[in-house]
This record gives sequence, C-alpha cells and structure tokens, in this order.
Amino acid sequence: MTEDDLTSPPELREHEVRTALLELLAEVGTLTASEAAARLGYSSGLCSFHLRQLARYGLIEEAPHSGGRARPWRLRRHAHREEEPLGDLARGLEDESWRRWLAQRGRAPAEWRRDEAFSAVTYLTPEEMSRVADAIRRALAPYQDREQRPLARPDGARPVALIARLFPLLPEDRCS
Repeated sequence: MTEDDLTSPPELREHEVRTALLELLAEVGTLTASEAAARLGYSSGLCSFHLRQLARYGLIEEAPHSGGRARPWRLRRHAHREEEPLGDLARGLEDESWRRWLAQRGRAPAEWRRDEAFSAVTYLTPEEMSRVADAIRRALAPYQDREQRPLARPDGARPVALIARLFPLLPEDRCS
C-alpha cells in the first residue's frame, strides 16, 4: 500500500480494493478474505467487508466448502446475462459515491459544496453518440495523468467523479 493509498478518499480506496478483489478472484478462482489480504496487502477485515459488498452487488458468491470458519468466495457466473461484472460494480460504486456526496455535501468546504450534475435527453444517431463520447474523452484527456502522477496535480486539486452514461432510450416492452 502506498502513501497515496492512505491519503485517498475512502470511496476511491473502496473502488481500488473491490477491483483488486475481483481481479484476484478472476485469477485464482476462489479465495478467503485472509488469502486475499495476504496477496493484496490489505487487512483481512477490510477484504472481508468488501467481499461481502461484492456479494451484495451479486458479483461474487460463497464457494462450496467443507465447513469451518474459512469462507471462500468465487466469481458469480452470469450465464444469463451479457453484462460485464466490473461494469455492474462500477455503476454501483458510482451510485454509492453520488449518494454519499449528497448526504455529506453540507460538510464540504464552501468552494466544493456545489456540483456540476446535469442530464439531457437529445436525439442522436449512433455515429453522433460516438462523437459526443469522444468529445468528452478529449475534454478530460489533459487531466487523466494526474491519478498516476500526484506531482502533476495543482494545489487544491481533489479527486472528482465524472460519470457520463450515453445510451439510447428504448421503448418499454408492452405486455399484452
């Protein structure tokens, strides 16, 4: 664990821990919180908490075991779904972070108390939707290296979540 890990806001560390746990499960198949802690360098309590959260999101499940205190986990199989498990996790973490911001916004320093949340519905072709996504990526490109290069961050910079979801609004299925 680096010094930056200790100074990162909790929601960023949570994302890192959960992502690391999912990647480790994909690599080894099954593991316990203690095994994850030994491999990842976190405490077993932290790993246990986040394994349970991943189970709550439906991304992992308890693996069969022969009893005892050990509680092995494995990735949950999504045979009936096309969704990527990490995509579900990311959306869940985004929503969780947004709710935490709304609940704690009043305690933030005055200059951070506003947010720039907005949404819009517009009519686009698939090509136009791709161009909008590319424009957002290009707008963020000058800031992307700051996560890996803390010295590139200007004084007063804080991690800011930017979530852009572009998707077509499909008509509801009508059951007759």
